[in-house]
Amino acid sequence: MSFSSDPIVKVKDASIFQGNQTVLSDINFELEKGELAFIVGRTGSGKSSLLRTLYADLPLRLGEITVVSYKINTLKNKDIPMLRRKLGIIFQDFHLFEDRSVAENLNFVMKATGWKDRAKMKKRLAEVLMQVGLGSVDGKMPHQLSGGEQQRVVIARALINEPLLLIADEPTGNLDPEVSDGIFKLFLEINKSGTAILMATHDHTIIGNHPARILKCENGKILDSNIDEFELTSGS
Repeated sequence: MSFSSDPIVKVKDASIFQGNQTVLSDINFELEKGELAFIVGRTGSGKSSLLRTLYADLPLRLGEITVVSYKINTLKNKDIPMLRRKLGIIFQDFHLFEDRSVAENLNFVMKATGWKDRAKMKKRLAEVLMQVGLGSVDGKMPHQLSGGEQQRVVIARALINEPLLLIADEPTGNLDPEVSDGIFKLFLEINKSGTAILMATHDHTIIGNHPARILKCENGKILDSNIDEFELTSGS
């Protein structure tokens, strides 16, 4: 089987731990190349812990998980940067360096992931900023940007290495509804270009306006809208 037909994420009989506590158990699901899926669930239900396990920030102690062809359960520490170069990771809190310009923030990521050619770096910087609708902010500091603009910079940063998968943890959680909708439409454009997206969210408006597959963390398990019937309730 060629890599192109393999799932981008494959989770088999996995349990997710936070410290010594099991937060999710007996998880089985796959995310196909180019697919978009939401992860929902109450605060503390395991959404963030699942995402952190997928990008190897939390150890996988039980079960098997493969992400962009990397087996998380056998992944060596030295190979974690290689995994993350194939991923785009987006947080609710922007995690931008406040004392560096937009260009310096993006260049930091490029240098950290092996970019060396300055001309190529400058070209890629311009490309990702245009892609997220920010053509002229490279010289600005984060505090000079609105929340929505800062999140677009974060998305640009995540796109630098043309990831196969975007992992987004509450990316619109700190934004006004109108801004949130614009940010999510940007995610849809990215998804249409072939990048798979796994997004944890509490935003029922986005889910209602843009129906997609839903994975719900509930009572230590994951329910899958492709298989299970369930209702979205307030807080989930």
